[in-house]
Amino acid sequence: MTKRRASVAATIAGLVALALPIGWVWADHVRIEVTPQPQPPSTTVIVPSPQPPPSSTTVVVPSPATPVAPTSPQILNADQIKASQVRADTIYANRIEADQVLGQIHQTKDVKIRDTHGEIKAPEVTAATIYADEITANSVIAQHVFVRDLRRR
Repeated sequence: MTKRRASVAATIAGLVALALPIGWVWADHVRIEVTPQPQPPSTTVIVPSPQPPPSSTTVVVPSPATPVAPTSPQILNADQIKASQVRADTIYANRIEADQVLGQIHQTKDVKIRDTHGEIKAPEVTAATIYADEITANSVIAQHVFVRDLRRR
C-alpha cells in the first residue's frame, strides 16, 4: 500500500507540476490592435418627384453671376511701386530693393523711363511690362529684369 500511495502521490505531484507552468503562460507579448478606418463620406442621391405638366405661366430663374477676375494691364508706368509681390514678363527699373528677385537679371547703366507718374502701393502688382523708377517689394518675379541698382534686403 505504501508503494501505491507513493505512485499516486507522484502522479498528483506530476500533474500539479504540469498545471502550474500552464497557468503562468500568457501570450502577453502578442497584441492585436485594430484602429478604425475613416469611412468615406456617403453620397446621397435625391430623386426629385415628377413635375406637373407646365401651365401657361413660364418662370425664368436667372443663373448666378460668375465673378470675373480683373485683368492686369499690359503696360504699367509708375515712379514708385511698393508691394509684397511684383510680377511681370519684363520689368524695367532704375532701382529695385527686394528680398527675392526671380528671373533673368540684366544689369544696365541707366534705364530711361518716360511718362512715369504716381506711386503704387498694393499687396500684389501684376502687368505684362512694368516701367518704374523704384520698386520696393518682398519678391520680384519676371522673365527679364532690366535694372541699374539692385539691392537685396
